[in-house]
Amino acid sequence: MYQPEAYGVALLFMIGSMLCWGSWANTMKLTPGWPFQLFYWDYVIGIIVASLFWGLTLGSVGGGQLSFLNNIRDTDTRHIIFALLGGAVFNIANLLLVAAIEIAGLAVAFPIGIGLALVVGVLLNYFIAPQGSPLLLFGGVILVVVAIVLDAVAYRRRETTRKTLSARGIQLSLACGILMGVFYPLVTKAITGEHSLGPYSVAFFFAVGTALCAIPVNYFLMRKPLTGSPPVSTTDYFKGRGSWHWWGMVGGMIWCTGAVLNFVASHAQIIGPAISYAIGQGATMVSAHLERIRQCTSERAKANTVDVHFFSRGVGRSRGGASICEVTLR
Repeated sequence: MYQPEAYGVALLFMIGSMLCWGSWANTMKLTPGWPFQLFYWDYVIGIIVASLFWGLTLGSVGGGQLSFLNNIRDTDTRHIIFALLGGAVFNIANLLLVAAIEIAGLAVAFPIGIGLALVVGVLLNYFIAPQGSPLLLFGGVILVVVAIVLDAVAYRRRETTRKTLSARGIQLSLACGILMGVFYPLVTKAITGEHSLGPYSVAFFFAVGTALCAIPVNYFLMRKPLTGSPPVSTTDYFKGRGSWHWWGMVGGMIWCTGAVLNFVASHAQIIGPAISYAIGQGATMVSAHLERIRQCTSERAKANTVDVHFFSRGVGRSRGGASICEVTLR
């Protein structure tokens, strides 16, 4: 399997994971009106497809004991269970995060949920596999948390429609943060010790755990949405447009690509899980930045539309036509 040990390459992998984790949600914006519960089925399919793709390509390069298929055959049940649990915990945390965003808004859900996940995840990962300088690591965590909060404040000020703060939204954000911080330490347990999983095989079992958990949990949320939106059925899923299903799978593949990059970087001796996870969680700032770009683009498009509208009215008047206001007054 391909395993970078040079610090520069491992750093690129971690930055790549941050970009993937911070950008996958943009695929949801390409499916307007499509409930997230239905989007999520295709998202999970995308995670499984990407885990197999990377396992059978980079994970199989050069063969060896930790190559994808050899590692799956040689690992023990205990490490597989840790990987499956990691995927299941992530699945629940991800669904809670989306519900919290819909109820409380991005400016509340992200700093509480992801900020708490960063602290919990780094602490647990460092306790399991203490690699790197604790001063630099935890100092960096504090700076990232501050950046997330400031980013959220800036986003809050730009929101055109603000969500009303509610106890339910905050509770969901807190629950999401704890679970999101726990899933990575389970992955760390799966890739440490004798007969453990490699970074590519752990991504595959993680994807399987996500899918197995999504079947009952996401189906329940289809019937009983946490956000108060109308329930949806399995029939509604098959009525969706082909492009919506495609973008759901693309979103899952992007997220899983980020996970594989992060798992591979954490497996490097010079990095470790705590550092890799901490840098990957900078995805929050990537997501907020992309959202600001989208908002600015939308505002410019609206302004251009207004300019064209007034220009066309002006041209009409110069040719002897009456303006809209003049027609109303007459």
